[in-house]
Amino acid sequence: MTGGPRVVVVGASIGGLTAAETLRQEGFDGDVILIGDERHRPYNRPPLSKQIIVGDWEPEDAGIRSETEIDDLGIELRTSCTAEALDALGRVLHTSQGEIPFDELIIATGTEPRRHPLVPTALTLRTMDDALTIRDGLRSARRVAVIGPGILGSEIASAARKYGADTRLIGRSGTLTFGGVGALLSAQLVELHEANGVELSLDAEIVGASTDAGGTTIEFADGSTERAALVVAMIGGVPRAQWLLSSTLTVDNGVVCDGTGQAAPGISAIGDVAAWRDPYTGRPVRVEHQSNAIEQAIAVALRLVHGETGSRPVPLFWSELHGTRINAFGWFDPELPLVPFVGGAEPHPTVLVSRDAADRVHGAIGWNAPPREFRVARAAVAESSSLAPLP
Repeated sequence: MTGGPRVVVVGASIGGLTAAETLRQEGFDGDVILIGDERHRPYNRPPLSKQIIVGDWEPEDAGIRSETEIDDLGIELRTSCTAEALDALGRVLHTSQGEIPFDELIIATGTEPRRHPLVPTALTLRTMDDALTIRDGLRSARRVAVIGPGILGSEIASAARKYGADTRLIGRSGTLTFGGVGALLSAQLVELHEANGVELSLDAEIVGASTDAGGTTIEFADGSTERAALVVAMIGGVPRAQWLLSSTLTVDNGVVCDGTGQAAPGISAIGDVAAWRDPYTGRPVRVEHQSNAIEQAIAVALRLVHGETGSRPVPLFWSELHGTRINAFGWFDPELPLVPFVGGAEPHPTVLVSRDAADRVHGAIGWNAPPREFRVARAAVAESSSLAPLP
């Protein structure tokens, strides 16, 4: 597809911007319109829970491109513009700023945090303004309660300990999870948090809460309570796809796509809002991480410009908790325990992998792993993934 047609990208975070940039870099010379519902120009979101809340970065450090750079690419950026509905057959996007006709649409609206129904005053994290509010709270709080056993909950707890706050991490599943790795790293994460002074309550059922000027009191089913000056709830994200419910697209825990990101003729979805068909299971799967959004954006842009489908992006995500760097690459089956990686003739003690019965490596974990060791494991995952054809 070259010249003439209009591509509209809904969502002005890293995935949407990468799709728009890649279209230009690959020679597309039609209209490219990038819309976002925030007033800010595009910025990276992973630093919000990492560098921003601990005070290592200021908001401007998270910016991706300046207004001049976006203009130079010939991308029309519309901020404070909210997608409201989609006429998929008529190829019209309905927004808070009016109707936008399109030839191709790329949906990159991400997720929004779930709010805890019993602790409505708990802070959540999605935007830059959210991160600054949490940062300000952590700087003064003597005690912090974090609800949610996932990556973001662990990162908030790690940040709270860096500020010196007494910290309690609360969950109800009995385990800690790490993105697409699920609970396979739970034992290691528990040990890491406990070694750094985080109190863990992973089988705690919250039954109520009350807030006053001094903080919040959380009530548990066993009759105990938690009193904290600051409460943050990180209990997962909901795909921002409600505006698509009246469309003809299939929306089921995200926008359901084939293995190349196509949700319908002329419509694609990428990033956290998109459920691409998994090459191993054939089921639609969402991956909530920036690297996945970037790779999917590039793959979709290449398909639109050149008709290429290419290989399916391999999920890559990372975190740093209490100074420990954790990398994950690939896919992880909860039924396959992680085992030490042996690449060539040498074992790699800081790398764990997920192997199937055919000895194919589907995923790799680096736990403070030297870059070279993790690269070897990533190569094994990439080799295995190339054996699975796109559905």
